[in-house]
Amino acid sequence: MILKIVLLFAGTILAFWISAICGGGASLILIPILNLLLPTSLVPFSLTVGTFTSSASRIAVFKKHINWKIFLWFVPFSIPAVLLGAYLIKYVNPNYLQMIVAFFLIANLPQLFASKNKAEETGKEYPKSALALIGFSAGFISGITGAVGLLFNRFYLRFGLKKEEIVATRAANEIFLHLIKLIIYISLGLYSNMALWLGIAIAVAAIISSYTVKYILPHLSENLFKKIGYAAMVISGITLLGGTSGKIIKQDQISINNSSTPNIKIYSMSWRNTHMELEYKAGKGLELEKSVHPEELSGNLQEKYHSLMEYYDKVHVEKVYTLGKKSSHEFYCYKNNVLTKLKA
Repeated sequence: MILKIVLLFAGTILAFWISAICGGGASLILIPILNLLLPTSLVPFSLTVGTFTSSASRIAVFKKHINWKIFLWFVPFSIPAVLLGAYLIKYVNPNYLQMIVAFFLIANLPQLFASKNKAEETGKEYPKSALALIGFSAGFISGITGAVGLLFNRFYLRFGLKKEEIVATRAANEIFLHLIKLIIYISLGLYSNMALWLGIAIAVAAIISSYTVKYILPHLSENLFKKIGYAAMVISGITLLGGTSGKIIKQDQISINNSSTPNIKIYSMSWRNTHMELEYKAGKGLELEKSVHPEELSGNLQEKYHSLMEYYDKVHVEKVYTLGKKSSHEFYCYKNNVLTKLKA
């Protein structure tokens, strides 16, 4: 455990330095690392211990740069959302939300290559309703994943804030979210000794970063600061997508197979207990076949299923969708390892 903490500490210092330069993102950089050390449900707790400390130390360093207008509209709407998100963590698989976050981050790629003049087109303030919606969304996503950082960095950049204002305002907005999350995670039992030690390592590294960043920011131009921010968003998205997709494929047993012949093109996909097959036959067109549970069958089809089960060892049902035709059902009946295919 000590070796893991030392390695995480070194990685965290680097992550928070990058975070400090581009206005956020350490949490999204650390999620793939923590996923290797902890169960997914405990990752938000470790992140929140560290990010709470980071926000507190950044407020201490940059408090005079806080944009209070954004703060007063962001926080009240984010608090109920973080409560909802943290509560749902027991019922929603965080990996799927992390994947959505990854696509959102990668979508910032065009901004990375935007011209300097276009990148500097800021100052158009969002309406108050947009501030409230952004606060609610940030709270909800933060409650489930434990991170929000770079996800809403684009909002701060488009609002026209300077680099020091982004660092300070983000910290002020998020410190209340982190405190509430910690209370909820502990009350729901979503923590462990290992998660706590990893969180403390992140917290110490965050303090070191916060008190050294004030010597770095003055040497960066506003345009370079924004470019680094967008680059960090895209890189974090790609990293997060790679790590999360691998976990989803493994836990949901997702597989894609090709069993085509010269005359028939067949591609099948399995996901959890669902099997789908895309089939193309010359002269018949494209068909999509999806596995169906017996309980989902209508009256006549269910009666046929039960009558077949009296004779065959196993019966598998698929619903067939054909372009331009009415859907139908196919019964794959097995007896003594011999397949009989019936249509209905």
